[in-house]
Amino acid sequence: MCVNDLVVQGAEPLFFLDYYATGKLDVAAGRTIIAGIAEACRATGCALIGGETAEMPGMYAKDDYDLAGFAVGAVERTGIVDGRTVAPGDLVLGLASSGLHSNGFSLVRRVVESVGLTYDAPAPFAPGRTLAEALLVPTRLYVRSSLAAIAAGGVKALAHITGGGLVENIPRVIPDHVSVELDARAWKLPPVFRFLAETAGLAGGELARVFNCGIGMVAVVDPARTDAVEHAFAAEGETVLRIGRVVPRPPGGAGTLILNTESEWPG
Repeated sequence: MCVNDLVVQGAEPLFFLDYYATGKLDVAAGRTIIAGIAEACRATGCALIGGETAEMPGMYAKDDYDLAGFAVGAVERTGIVDGRTVAPGDLVLGLASSGLHSNGFSLVRRVVESVGLTYDAPAPFAPGRTLAEALLVPTRLYVRSSLAAIAAGGVKALAHITGGGLVENIPRVIPDHVSVELDARAWKLPPVFRFLAETAGLAGGELARVFNCGIGMVAVVDPARTDAVEHAFAAEGETVLRIGRVVPRPPGGAGTLILNTESEWPG
């Protein structure tokens, strides 16, 4: 489990194990990969306690490798964040993402191929970076900031916006009788998502179903504690935005509603 996915339940990451498989071990590449894992573990207070390295010639092509891993965390039963108390009137905070956050790359590759770009070409939406550098900005880790916000009191639910985007991830952490209503005017759509939407002709609903659209973590908060939670997030370096509210969900209604995409987003 990803450390960002642990913290949405209020759990503090304890340890991480990795799995690295390749046709023939490239020591330099392996060292770089493990160094990156270790850096992320340090950033989240999670111990890297071991892993598995496998050489499987014939299974992987030259220079190909497979990387996986999981984290284990712990939370007191009374401190679990499960969204059960989310109610109409609660406010929704969004934490800015750093980019694609490792999601939607099947579509991204198609878009890049359709316009004939190479990954070492200048990124059309990020001056001074190659396309590969702009697309592969590391996922922001929200562990320390989310734990601080939970400790401040008033966080009722947290949703890490991964595959499925804003549309599919938020409903997983709220009761079926409510919806989260977001206002696209509350934050600026980052250039990478604008580029993908314009190039692929994606409508707002599809964009929000695939990508995080600039919001990497969503917190549903008690209105009386919103200022304190915002302060806790900001003190840990997050860009915090008030992006919506919780409303009653009509029978058969969607769990996530995004307003004003027609005026704010391409498509």
